[in-house]
Amino acid sequence: MNIKKVGVIANVEKEKSPEYALILKRWLVERGVTVFFEDALARKSGEERGLDRRKLVQTADMIVVFGGDGTLLRTARAAREVDIPIVGINMGGFGYLTEINLNEMIGAMEMILRGDCRIERRMMLDAAISRERQPVKERTLLNDVVIQRGNLSRMVEMETIVNDCYLTTFKADGLIISTPTGSTAYSLSGGGPIVFPEQALIILNPICPHTLTNRPIILPEDATVKIILWTREQGATVTLDGQVSYTVKDGDTIAIRKSPFVTHLVASPHRDYQAILRTKLGWGTLPAGMDKGRP
Repeated sequence: MNIKKVGVIANVEKEKSPEYALILKRWLVERGVTVFFEDALARKSGEERGLDRRKLVQTADMIVVFGGDGTLLRTARAAREVDIPIVGINMGGFGYLTEINLNEMIGAMEMILRGDCRIERRMMLDAAISRERQPVKERTLLNDVVIQRGNLSRMVEMETIVNDCYLTTFKADGLIISTPTGSTAYSLSGGGPIVFPEQALIILNPICPHTLTNRPIILPEDATVKIILWTREQGATVTLDGQVSYTVKDGDTIAIRKSPFVTHLVASPHRDYQAILRTKLGWGTLPAGMDKGRP
């Protein structure tokens, strides 16, 4: 990679994010790299001016994100139309996407600048909500689409059609439609499978289904999923990446398919995905002395 311009985005609510962003900026500038801060980070760190997120991703050769998975998800959606790698620096939260720890930041950046890194292509989804056959909203997302019942306790019925063929009608508290990247998010809490993130497929995972034989289903990447909502209540909620929500009504349709856009995520040069799973999920390690000679 020929990195000459780096954009920096941070969750400014994280106490030390401006401090570490400035440390990284000084280090990069010493190596001839131009650095741009997002406007909120620029104000917080005392920089003269910053760029809005959309302008930032269009200007930079690479984006560095300080924060957690939420900050990186917002960045991924903003950068969806730009072929640009994203580096996630974890600010101490429970993050699967922000793979690089603060104490690894400089060492990892040295490796990234000289091209000694791997860039993963993470599948995204396009979701479209329509009402009476008229489009209401269309968005691109990285993790998941979650359809959930309204405020009352009754289940919702979700007629599910895959590639124009009827699959089933889920009677449940909701339904998760997830990418492999999102398989370690809400879907995992709902009993869904862990899928290695560079795979291309779609996960359907009902939330507390009334029929116990309704289990998570893995669909091929070229599947188009259409959900028709049937509810007697005051609607339900569709949430994208856990951050953007819309209210849907009886008879509304949610169509989900693989997006033509992908997220280019720089993998940690210090650990593989198995190591990330072991750390985040608290899985066991090899017995003492058994790890000698293993990578």
